[in-house]
Amino acid sequence: MRRVNGLATLSRALSCGGGAVEKRLAQAALVSTCSSSSSNSHIFSQKLAELLGLSRPSLARSVAGTMLFSAVASSLAQDAHAKEKPTSEKFLPKEVVLYQYEACPFCNKVKAFLDYNNIPYKIVEVNPINKKEIKWSDYKKVPILKVDGEQIVDSSDIIDKLFLRINPDCSIPDGEEKKWREWVDNHLVHVLSPNIYRSTSEALESFDYITTHGNFSFTERLVAKYAGAAAMYFVSKKLKKKHNITDERAALYEAAETWVDALKGRHYLGGSKPNLADLAVFGVLRPIRYLTSGKDMVEHTHIGEWYSRMENAVGESARIKE
Repeated sequence: MRRVNGLATLSRALSCGGGAVEKRLAQAALVSTCSSSSSNSHIFSQKLAELLGLSRPSLARSVAGTMLFSAVASSLAQDAHAKEKPTSEKFLPKEVVLYQYEACPFCNKVKAFLDYNNIPYKIVEVNPINKKEIKWSDYKKVPILKVDGEQIVDSSDIIDKLFLRINPDCSIPDGEEKKWREWVDNHLVHVLSPNIYRSTSEALESFDYITTHGNFSFTERLVAKYAGAAAMYFVSKKLKKKHNITDERAALYEAAETWVDALKGRHYLGGSKPNLADLAVFGVLRPIRYLTSGKDMVEHTHIGEWYSRMENAVGESARIKE
């Protein structure tokens, strides 16, 4: 697997505008990996020498081997770099508490940011029927984040404020990163509900997940699962009309491919490691990933590789278990 990654790295060197020397070295290394047969040894050595402009084939083989090792090491280092979780010595809160619904895409945006940045947090699962857990707040939606007693609301605002506390010398990223964060809030999230409640069976599947992970009594769980699934099945049809969606799955697949196209061949929108837009897309998709709609999305689009990289980069939850 790593050998393939190394070859991919070398191939990029041939096509990404490197200098003549770099291209000859990359070509030589590629030849070295594809010509291991001893019967072709003499021809192989001569081709290497020609590509590298060297007089001695044995020296060419040595250089090519070094290049291949360097390429593989570079690929491994890039993977490790993406998995390195940021740490901040300037933002060390004593207590972070997230008031949420487990399946809420906006809440999951916040959790993806907290997890990736290694910020330990507690969860308070809000009962969506009576919302008794947030009666203390004038804000009656989720997510609500309390940082050492300070209330912060709205998922994007929460992330912006935490980003600035972690990076006090920086400003909120704009340009491409801002554009795609807004795309998540204004488009992607609106495609999700019509998909997870597309049919009665998918609505029941979704509510089984919601009630299993949510804060419900036994009676509320039964009522919410069946009554909620039925209600949201019909609500999803209204949402389709509101957001001009004719085919739910087609809209989901198109959104996934739009995101993949935005990557432009990069591991992440942020390049070698995720940025705020990567975390936003990953966060809102995480609750549906293993539902029928999420499985279909991965099967019928090219988003799977990026999603797997994001799972590895974000890593284990930073949630503090009670």
